[in-house]
Amino acid sequence: MPKDASKDGPKAVVLLSGGLDSSTVLAMAIAEGYTCYCISFEYGQKQVAEISFAKQMAQRLGAKEHRTVRVDIGGFGGSALTDADIDVPVGDDIQGIPITYVPARNTVFLSYALGFAEVLEAHDIFIGVNAVDYSGYPDCRPAFVSAFNEVARLGTRVGIEGQPVTVLAPLVAMTKMQIIQSGIALGVDYAMTVSCYQADAVGAACGRCESCRLRREGFAAAGVPDPTLYCTRIG
Repeated sequence: MPKDASKDGPKAVVLLSGGLDSSTVLAMAIAEGYTCYCISFEYGQKQVAEISFAKQMAQRLGAKEHRTVRVDIGGFGGSALTDADIDVPVGDDIQGIPITYVPARNTVFLSYALGFAEVLEAHDIFIGVNAVDYSGYPDCRPAFVSAFNEVARLGTRVGIEGQPVTVLAPLVAMTKMQIIQSGIALGVDYAMTVSCYQADAVGAACGRCESCRLRREGFAAAGVPDPTLYCTRIG
């Protein structure tokens, strides 16, 4: 349910991609009483439907504000999510850090969120990284979150003055099943989210990439119907 905007709590910046995890984190932050300022990024990704999904989710859950920031990480290439010459891998045999990893993406996103938080005088940033059912990205691990909190403490005025911004990652040790169960309990409509690495213009998922597989397995484990719109039938 949308939050009553007349009852503002402490401010928080929420990184909102339009996907399952970040939408759950937004619902958690709002349930904890935060007044949420959401930030999404157009970073040169091939799949841009997520931006409209993020905007809709922010409105539905009752965020105070939603902003979209343009930053051309994709201009460097090097990732299947940004480089037209690199195909998104499919199947279950992906080893190591996959080619869908976008170099330094969460570092860049959190840096923007940190600046936004300082201006807002917000002391918390929420991010939906996960280190259990995830793709092996190095910037989704607890060690990365801890290290960035040290950056926030040392590299900002509020940190030096003793009131640092803290990055919170409430999903980091949860399974996809647990994330989905938590979100459903908080009223998240997962039909309004898109997780696919190569979704089409309306957000229909391929059903074959690793993100689709993790999402589908999460719904199955949670024992709830998968509301994902697929562009092809999943056998």
